[in-house]
Amino acid sequence: MSSPVNNITLTSPKLVVEAVPLTREAFSLFGDVIANPQPDLHPSSATSVSSLPFDGISANQGSAIKYQHVSRQINLYPQAPSAVPGVSVMNIFVCASRIRIPASSSLASSSPPEATAFPVRVLERHPFTTQTFIPISAPENQHYLVIVAPTLPPADEDSALPVPANLTTADQAGPSYPRPLPGRGLPDLSGLRAFIATGKQAVTYGAGTWHAPMVAVGEPGTALDFLVVQFANGVGVEDCQEVYFKTEGEGKQGITVELTPLSKPQDARPVGSRLARL
Repeated sequence: MSSPVNNITLTSPKLVVEAVPLTREAFSLFGDVIANPQPDLHPSSATSVSSLPFDGISANQGSAIKYQHVSRQINLYPQAPSAVPGVSVMNIFVCASRIRIPASSSLASSSPPEATAFPVRVLERHPFTTQTFIPISAPENQHYLVIVAPTLPPADEDSALPVPANLTTADQAGPSYPRPLPGRGLPDLSGLRAFIATGKQAVTYGAGTWHAPMVAVGEPGTALDFLVVQFANGVGVEDCQEVYFKTEGEGKQGITVELTPLSKPQDARPVGSRLARL
């Protein structure tokens, strides 16, 4: 069974979202950011673990720090209409770079460098499962884009899209799952957000979170490998639901995500943040 395709005609001439640094707090509505919470702390220096985040504990005979439950994985396939069970799967995605961070021609220039824009033409969601992307071969200074949107209240035409009703069958993970399910509706473009992640960050999309397919950031000819962990049952409309966007009329440019230059080549922090309808 193939995934349903829902074409949306944009009514605004242009929607521009500027990518901002990916942080756990800013992303919490949509999922989890996974990274070493204290990269400067060596296990040999951890004299007390009582104050460590994520219930950190000493492990491996004192030679490691274990940060527990950094992201919650859930399997809601027991609620799927097909009754086909979901199983844990691990895949590798080799993602070609589709955009690069523009270089600043001159940091002293009075005119701002031109941003690089990525067109967003499709969003997808996995209603019955979380999905975690873990970079496993990030070249130095390579990044990736995380593009997400909240969910609109459901309309009548959304009734054909199966979604779970609640978290009660989440393999006993429901009580600890940190966010409500987003529901049946289509993506709310007014809340579209874009984040730029580093190769030292992994990301979990919450169950049912609308997101763009992975966008690797880097020079042409480079690629970024991800280990992807999720549940799946092989039923297309239950595994993945997609919404495509199109524009109508002259001068309508659709949805774009802009990347601005880094303040210096080794700096991993993009600058600026704005959301504009023009």
